[in-house]
Amino acid sequence: MTRLVIFGFDAAEAAQIRRIHSYMDCGFDVQGFTMRRDNMNVDFTPFWPNVELGQVPNEDVLRRVGTLAAAVPVIRRNRDKLAGADVIVARNLDMLALAVVAQGLTPGSRPPLIYECLDIHGAMTDTGAKGRVFRGLERRLLLRTRLLIVSSPAFLSAYFGPVQGWDGPSVLLENKLWIEGDSLARPTPDAPPAPVAGDAIRLGWVGTLRCPRSLALLAAAAETLGPRLSLRFHGAVHSHALPDFDAVVAAHPNISYGGPYAYPDDLAGIYANCDLVWSQDLWQWGTNSTWLLPNRIYEASYFGCPSLAVEGTETGRRVANGLGWALPVPTSEALVACIKALTPATIAQARRKLLTRPETDFRLGCDEIRGAIALALDP
Repeated sequence: MTRLVIFGFDAAEAAQIRRIHSYMDCGFDVQGFTMRRDNMNVDFTPFWPNVELGQVPNEDVLRRVGTLAAAVPVIRRNRDKLAGADVIVARNLDMLALAVVAQGLTPGSRPPLIYECLDIHGAMTDTGAKGRVFRGLERRLLLRTRLLIVSSPAFLSAYFGPVQGWDGPSVLLENKLWIEGDSLARPTPDAPPAPVAGDAIRLGWVGTLRCPRSLALLAAAAETLGPRLSLRFHGAVHSHALPDFDAVVAAHPNISYGGPYAYPDDLAGIYANCDLVWSQDLWQWGTNSTWLLPNRIYEASYFGCPSLAVEGTETGRRVANGLGWALPVPTSEALVACIKALTPATIAQARRKLLTRPETDFRLGCDEIRGAIALALDP
């Protein structure tokens, strides 16, 4: 059995849990070394063997550096848990730095290192001295990396290739749904969505809620359209990024917040009660938000819910290719115009087309996961 040592930035973060779950379900022996944040699932207990590396703060680079430094002796004390590692996987730049340390502490031969890039952090695209420092650090760490995993092709074409000069092995492992076995069936193409009183378009915003521009854009559309639009928010709110979230929801009778949800069990009900979903991240416009492919486009499409995104972004290009509609610009006026132009028949037709597509378009399989790891094991 291939033994993976996973360095993760937050043991309780939904995408981290999904990835480790997928590794274990696909037959890998997993040992975790993870940090914690207080964004979500604060009472979560890892279901995998895990070494806690400490609490990492949000948006505080100096304190994060201190937390990373404090994690090094923890790794050294637990070096026995690195024994027998076939591959070390580091999920983001912080963890890559610690993974390089662990690589040197692993008893026996050094295992190959995978860098899994989840996002291009704003520090990496900063045009000043801070950006130069972080990019330089990443380039040095990439020299120790056997394989680069990205969730969007634009991370390679817009950043790792032209900016970091990466020409080593890479693989695209999209942030699709992970579902164990047949535990979450799709609706059939002819199954109608759950009914709702009135004739409002039900627009969801589902997942990790942290984008101030998206919240402002959606709230402005809610004010303009009134009872013609019902906004339904579901997921973990990053309060440090959206300090006014509760006030915005309370001020709009056509906005509701369903709170955090259980993944993947609650997804079917959430998307059955949405006609459309807002899938565009606007937080780091022109860089990470323009390049990424979010998990919500796969979730929504799997359950037959068309997405709305913005042209000129990787998300918008993917959505415009049969997953929904892309706005010409990221404004509430463009969103309102799009919603007014849609009819129930148009939305129903888009829903049926999504549900006739193969589930592998939206659901990750063990072949993809094992194939990615195998690339790092090749000499």
